[in-house]
Amino acid sequence: MPIFLPGLTLNRRFYSEAVRPILSREFPGLAYSAALIGYGSDVLRFDTEQSTDHNWGPRLQLFLSSADFVQLRAAIDQTLRDRLPLTFLGYPVNFSAPDLSDGGTQCMEAVDEGPVRHLIEITTVDAYFRRYLGVAPDDTLTAVDWLVLPQQQLLEITAGEVFHDRLGALEPARTRFTWFPHDVWLYRMRAQWARIGQEEAFVGRTGQAGDELGSRIVAARLVRDLMRLTFLQERRYAPYNKWLGTAFSRLSCADFLTPLFEAALTALDWTSRQQPLAEAYEIVARMHNDLAVTPPVDPTVRPFFSRPFTVLFAGRFADALKAAITDETLRELPPVGAVDQFVDSTDLTDESRLAATLRAVYG
Repeated sequence: MPIFLPGLTLNRRFYSEAVRPILSREFPGLAYSAALIGYGSDVLRFDTEQSTDHNWGPRLQLFLSSADFVQLRAAIDQTLRDRLPLTFLGYPVNFSAPDLSDGGTQCMEAVDEGPVRHLIEITTVDAYFRRYLGVAPDDTLTAVDWLVLPQQQLLEITAGEVFHDRLGALEPARTRFTWFPHDVWLYRMRAQWARIGQEEAFVGRTGQAGDELGSRIVAARLVRDLMRLTFLQERRYAPYNKWLGTAFSRLSCADFLTPLFEAALTALDWTSRQQPLAEAYEIVARMHNDLAVTPPVDPTVRPFFSRPFTVLFAGRFADALKAAITDETLRELPPVGAVDQFVDSTDLTDESRLAATLRAVYG
């Protein structure tokens, strides 16, 4: 294998040096878009040398108009099979057949002659978005429609890089899904604060009852909920658990919060565990006030009534956000949150069609 190149770097060059010349020569005047978006650590800029063992390598998506897709897809596919080089920058352009026993995984596979089995997906913008999000780029979406769109899918569709957009449809489609509508954003933050408020006293109560393991579990849940809240506060989509910590480390608040989270998770007893959590609560509370989406809420921690537990009473922030929501449907919903806030299943949050089946939760 050659020296590792990040996938976006590799495929930016793969498009410009290998794919584009073939399309220009064999299909002059063709209007298309080219990008690397969707699944993959390379799209999220998290890939390492380990990532090269599956579904990684010279690859991208080609987007055609609906008419050209019908008329030219097969010809373009075959031309790329016949004309692409066997390797690019030392990486095989040919891939193994999908491994159906492993979710269709494909790996780079060197060959001595063509045609190659390339990993260039040829599709349309409309079809791609329908498959990924379950909605077309120009669909009119209600607030509930947004609540059944998992963040992981929204992140993947808006991450990566567009290399060429002569169609003029891909970038506007991505822009539309760059972030939540304002009231959906407020509702998601309300739900996240509500989750924290429901469990913040349990770190101390479980530990006081002699259940230090339970206290650690609650602390870990609270750390994860606080992390997910900061993604919302910084207007960044949160990835699923595999990449949550990596992505969090790139937030502007990470330098302040990471030491506190690590201290809470490594503390040996509940009394020393709740102190760094309390400091983290106050930082995240001040971050809320800095957003100026509600009137200021007192960001200081306090005792949990007469019990010796330090809490923020995070429900106060949830209440303030509820009052700030103007959409009547969202304002009256209980703070269960969007599907990826109350369902902890990768299978569901990685599949928009499954997530959409939970629409009934919202009445």
